[in-house]
Amino acid sequence: MKKLGNLLCTAIALIAMTSCGAFKSYVADYSIGLKTVESPANAKQQFGDTKVVNFQDGTTNKYRYEDDYINIVWYVGSKQFNFDLTNKSGHTLKINWDDISYVDYKGQTGQVMHSGVKYNERNNSQPASTVPKGASLSDLLLPTDNVYFVSGQYGGWREKYLIPCVYNDAATRDAQASSYVGKTIMMPIMIENVQNDYTFTFSIYVTYLLPFTFLHAVHYPYFITILIESLPTLARTKDSETA
Repeated sequence: MKKLGNLLCTAIALIAMTSCGAFKSYVADYSIGLKTVESPANAKQQFGDTKVVNFQDGTTNKYRYEDDYINIVWYVGSKQFNFDLTNKSGHTLKINWDDISYVDYKGQTGQVMHSGVKYNERNNSQPASTVPKGASLSDLLLPTDNVYFVSGQYGGWREKYLIPCVYNDAATRDAQASSYVGKTIMMPIMIENVQNDYTFTFSIYVTYLLPFTFLHAVHYPYFITILIESLPTLARTKDSETA
C-alpha cells in the first residue's frame, strides 16, 4: 500500500512538474501497421494467391496476411508485436525463434524473445514451437535489446517502447518523430522440413505531436506511465542543462 501511495504521489508530482515546466515533456504518438509481406520464392505458384487486409477488432487495429499455408494476424502494441498464427497447411509447421530477426526504427538488426521466456534468459537459445495442421498459436515478439533491469526500491525489469515517444524539446521531437523508418520482422517457418522465410515490413505513422499537460493525464492515462519510465532520462538532461 505504501509503495502504491508513493507511485501515485510520483504521478501527481509529474503532472505538476510538467505543467510548471520543471520537466516539460513533448510526446509523439505513433501507429504501426503492416505494409508489405515478402513471401518465400515462387510463393504465388507454391502457396497460392496472397493478400494483406487491415481490419478493426473492437478498438484494436489489426492486419491479416494469408496464403494457402498460413493465416497470421498482427496487432502491434507500444512495446511488442502480437500475432495469431493459424496453420492452414496439411502439415505441422515449426517456428525457430532463434532464427527470427528484427530490424528496428533505426535500421539496426536484433533478436527477439517470445512469451514464456524469462527476462534474464532472453539471450539464451529458445526452443522451437510446433503448430499442428489446423491449429493456431497466439504469441508475441519482444526485441531483446529493449529489455533492461533497473535497480533500487522501485526497480525491476523494464521494457523500452518500440519507438521513442518522449522528448525534451519540441524541435527534437519534430525532427526525429517523422524520420523513423519502418520495422521489419523476418520469420522463418519450417514446412515439410523446408525453411520458408516470411518478411513482414511495418510502416510507422505519427498520429499526433503534443506537449504533456494535465488534460492529457486525464484523457490519456498511459502518458503517466510513459513519463514515469522516462523520468530518469529527463532528470539527467535537466541537470546537464543547469550545470
